[in-house]
Amino acid sequence: MTFNWKKTFIAIFDIAIAVYLVLAVSAFNTPAEKASVCTEVKIDINNEAAVGFVNPSEVKNILEKNRLYPLAKKMADVNSRAIEETLMKNPFVEKAECYKTQSGHICISLHQRTPILHVMANNGDNYYLDTQGAILPESKYATDMIIVTGNVSRKYAQKILPLIGNTLLKDKFWQNQVVQVNILNDGTVEMIPRIGEHIIYLGTPANIDKKLERMRKFYLYGLNVAGWNKYSYISVEFDNQIICKRK
Repeated sequence: MTFNWKKTFIAIFDIAIAVYLVLAVSAFNTPAEKASVCTEVKIDINNEAAVGFVNPSEVKNILEKNRLYPLAKKMADVNSRAIEETLMKNPFVEKAECYKTQSGHICISLHQRTPILHVMANNGDNYYLDTQGAILPESKYATDMIIVTGNVSRKYAQKILPLIGNTLLKDKFWQNQVVQVNILNDGTVEMIPRIGEHIIYLGTPANIDKKLERMRKFYLYGLNVAGWNKYSYISVEFDNQIICKRK
């Protein structure tokens, strides 16, 4: 039997190439964490300046209290999933992502919930409401947002108030003009403006955008002529009419 050196060499060469490829892929997919430590923690918070309920300092404090702050730790010991789950427990955090880089950095990206209304109801409830109707706890951070008072149940707050808040905040004029929304016992809506000594009555919380547009036109073509302090109560509850009560 003749020994075929050529076939043997080719087989050994193929095996060597296969082993090399396996090791290369493994090395590429698994960063060399055991020999490196975290040299920097990068915390990115969306819309931080506008919302301001979560900041990098608070994120650091949360992770330190839970012994998860990764700076100077071995990269292999940093648990990205635990960091994400811990930060998600904060009611003002909507989404948290954490990942490692081969340069020894830990990157943390947070999406905040966006509070739009501060509810201070007659029943003693005190909380914030976000764009989706999620109830957020009262916070130490002071923000300039519309206050909602009156007969506000949590069901009403979650179902109705986001419609009112989002409609007001998508328009810069009303965002700056309205300082307070008051809910009456029958569920109808009043607004307290920043300028003018009157109350705006919207009635039921339906067709709010149309009612606000009717009120805006009355500001432009009515109160600018008659005077902003002439009336104490202005109702735009019904279509095609505005009812005013003199002071």
